[in-house]
Amino acid sequence: MLEIFLKTLPFFALIGLGYHAGRTKFFSPEATAYLTKFVFYFALSAMLFRFSANLTLGDILDWPFVFAYLSGTMAIYVVATLVALVRKLSVAEAAVEAQTAVIGNVGFLGIPMLVLLLGEGAVGPVMMVLAVDLIVFGSLIVILITGSRDGRMTFQVFRTVGVGLIKNPMIVSISLGLLVSALALPIPGPVNEFLSLLGGAATPGALFAIGASLATKSAERMRVAVWLSVCKLALHPAAVAVFALFVFPIDPYAAGVMIAAAALPVAGNVYILAQHYGVAPSRVSATILISTALSVLTVSSVIAWVTTL
Repeated sequence: MLEIFLKTLPFFALIGLGYHAGRTKFFSPEATAYLTKFVFYFALSAMLFRFSANLTLGDILDWPFVFAYLSGTMAIYVVATLVALVRKLSVAEAAVEAQTAVIGNVGFLGIPMLVLLLGEGAVGPVMMVLAVDLIVFGSLIVILITGSRDGRMTFQVFRTVGVGLIKNPMIVSISLGLLVSALALPIPGPVNEFLSLLGGAATPGALFAIGASLATKSAERMRVAVWLSVCKLALHPAAVAVFALFVFPIDPYAAGVMIAAAALPVAGNVYILAQHYGVAPSRVSATILISTALSVLTVSSVIAWVTTL
């Protein structure tokens, strides 16, 4: 456990450095926004493209894996939704709380950390988790919020979802990488070096950006934020573990990567969605702050456990 904690500590130290820079105003909110854009559209996309270009669709697409992760995630999604509805929240608020309870920071934190700690073999499983989060749950929250406001499902809702997926640089870079792999297209040496250099900026840039963005988050609605943090850091990986280890025939290594990915703190893009639709942004903000702080210990514990698998 101590060895794993010490290995994860540099990642969280970078987040802490970014947080300090943001709190002291050395790094302004505008600077954070531009750094996040650089990482999201350039550095992380280059890293994902390089990873996926060296894989085949068969390396990533494993249906038992997909169903195990989807089942465990959906179980907690339903629990969080029911708890929200019992509290007499609207469907839109319930959708945001459920999204907060299950969507982890796989892109910015999970990919660089889990690949380094669990090995190159973690690339495929982590990408599959990311794809399910983006395609299934990223679409579901838009459908629920928009549908509850309009009172019905329209073509425009599904068009918005489709355009959002097509424009997402993580989806695009993974798809292009797999296409290059499928066509067996060679990547010229200078291009590979360029992608390697640009992708190398993803890990420090993403972690620093996470910390700097946390500096602007508030710790309001603490009871709800603590409940949603428990869902994300404890209940979500536990539910995924049940389906991955006991229900579906998953390779133990892939199951371990899946469980570790499920244990990650709440993703920043949930806050962006909440803010965009004007639904409980302060609640999501507090949960991101609390779950990230607690994950210093919880993620290390989960990774230490899954390495025994």
